[in-house]
Order: sequence, then structure tokens, then C-alpha cells
Amino acid sequence: MDKKMKVMIIDDDKFLLNMYVVKFKNIGYEVDSSVSAMEAIDKLKNGLKPDIIICDLIMPGLDGFDFLKMVKKDKLAEKGVFVMLTNQGQSADIEKAVGLGVDGYIVKATTIPSEVVEEVKSIYDKRSKETKDFSER
Repeated sequence: MDKKMKVMIIDDDKFLLNMYVVKFKNIGYEVDSSVSAMEAIDKLKNGLKPDIIICDLIMPGLDGFDFLKMVKKDKLAEKGVFVMLTNQGQSADIEKAVGLGVDGYIVKATTIPSEVVEEVKSIYDKRSKETKDFSER
């Protein structure tokens, strides 16, 4: 890997947030974390350009759906790969997230942290390949 991958993780659960920060740092990623969607929006508006954004769905204030809508509307991370990491496994939530343009959806309760890391890498690689294939047309 030539450049260090930048990942932004947004979760109001500080324990989980810190655990995922450590997991991604351990594989060599540069990690930025936020405990709220608004904090993350501010960082993006101030120039943070993550390759991957991992966001919880249920958070106080701005939820994951509203965060995603805001980021897309304001074009804050146009090249970013979006992954929802949440305990909301209902198909309606998944469909809504996909409709808003997420690249991946992971249910926390059914995935151990090391699997989350692998899944996120896989989603990123798949999206990067699709983008590359598209740009070569």
C-alpha cells in the first residue's frame, strides 16, 4: 500500500469507538474518530478527507442517515467509501442506507471486530475497483 489509508469512525459509544480506532491503527490505517455526527461534519468541513467513513446509525442529535444525507448534499467526502456499522439489522434500515448511497452495511451484533476490519477493507477494495473500472471506460 503506497499511501496510508485514512478512516473516520463515528460512534457515540466511546468504548466501541476506541476499540475500532485501535483495530484500524493496528493494520496501519490513519484513524480519526468522532463521538457525534456533528463533530464529524465539522472535521470534514475543515478539510479532513478520509478514504473510508464508518458511521453508526443510532446516535443522539444527528443520526447516521442524516449524517450521510448532509455529507452527500454538501459534497464533503466525494471520494469516501461509506460503511454503516450499526446494531440496526432490519431490512428497512439497510434499504434506506443503500438508497442514500452507502457502500457497505455491517451489523455489529453479528460481526466480531476483526471481521469488521476485514469487511471494511473488502468493501473499500470492491468500491475502488468499480471506480477504477468506470474511469477506464
